[in-house]
Amino acid sequence: MSSTPEQDTPEAASLTVEAVDENIAIIARQAIVDESRAVFGYELFDRSTASDSHTAASDAALLFNALSYAGTEALVGKKTVFINCTHDSLSGGHLELIHPEKVVLEVPPLPDTATPEEIEGRVPTLHALRTRGFRLAFDQAALRRAYTSWLPLAAFIKLDMQAFKPELAGPLVKFATTHSQATLVAEKVETAEQYELMRGLGVKLFQGYWFAKPSLVKATTIRPSQATIIQLINLVRKQASTAEIEDLLKKDPTLSFNLLRFINSSGFGLSCEITSFRHAVMILGLKKLFRWAALLMTTSRAGGAPPAVGQTAVVRGRLMELLAAELLPPEECDNAFVVGVFSLLDTMLGVSLDKALESVALPEPVMDALLRRTGVFAPFLELTIACESGDEVAFAKNAEALHLSNRQVNWAHLQALTWAESLNED
Repeated sequence: MSSTPEQDTPEAASLTVEAVDENIAIIARQAIVDESRAVFGYELFDRSTASDSHTAASDAALLFNALSYAGTEALVGKKTVFINCTHDSLSGGHLELIHPEKVVLEVPPLPDTATPEEIEGRVPTLHALRTRGFRLAFDQAALRRAYTSWLPLAAFIKLDMQAFKPELAGPLVKFATTHSQATLVAEKVETAEQYELMRGLGVKLFQGYWFAKPSLVKATTIRPSQATIIQLINLVRKQASTAEIEDLLKKDPTLSFNLLRFINSSGFGLSCEITSFRHAVMILGLKKLFRWAALLMTTSRAGGAPPAVGQTAVVRGRLMELLAAELLPPEECDNAFVVGVFSLLDTMLGVSLDKALESVALPEPVMDALLRRTGVFAPFLELTIACESGDEVAFAKNAEALHLSNRQVNWAHLQALTWAESLNED
């Protein structure tokens, strides 16, 4: 297993220093390349916490951060992801949220004190993961006699160039190829001689400082308050209706943003984009929604009400929804709500709106309104902003364009404010 190679050299010392802001997800990745130096995949390491302890929770958090926060496309594109696991985490519910086709689980050997029965006892769990479609990677420890029963389950075997003498490379490779169907990966390759040696023996994949040091991918995140996540978990546990869950998602723009971004990440494996809260809840289902909320809970901030900008975003969403209900078909009202809520993402994330929206799938009319102030929702958004700012000219212009009276708009605004206030009393 590639034990966090960033710690192996002085240059890497700086990689672990920065993660102090709870709104920054920091993930290190190191390329795994083929013979022609083309990237085959990336091994990921979580750098968002100061702790180097490798626990089941950290495995889950790494996968979750990679999919939910860092934006999988920016992090790994369409490449395969290699994740170091613990044996405890291999039976964790977080794996139910991951599309197996995208992920290789790196499984460590058991402690040297493990009995043959304990080693054999891991086989059913490993076999179940293979049956679900996950590929498993073992290190050269799996070539020992005690691990014979593991070898048929290996999709990859990683040979640590720092763990054996060059003269043992040939016998190791021969043994691995004779007793398994696994693709071999030479890892911790630090010299041209090591690369040429392993390539000459028929090894196809390589990883190490000679090719690429781990690089950092940072993403600013917006994390819902734990109180809101607890509400979501409670709704799911009592098997609330889709409509009730959708109402909660409408309360907290950070929650809905993270859900849409997660469900549309490449790691989730959907072939179509999900653009409405209701559709997201229906696609995910209560069981997976519970898993998602539980993981979100572990990475959220420790409490406190959503920031004032979140409250403003909720008011915007509700006001746009109410105004749209006067003029547009019912199915468009949800999109109007999304426009209002997500119109302040740039403020929440501290980046430009177009960059903020890169990581979440939204219908084209919604994008038109948010980025270009054009299309069917644009005048509703302009009117909503005018209500906030007290801009009488913009208010009159957009209300007239929509054929809405002052009374209709003011009444809707009052309702939106009252609704947003009531949410905080729950």
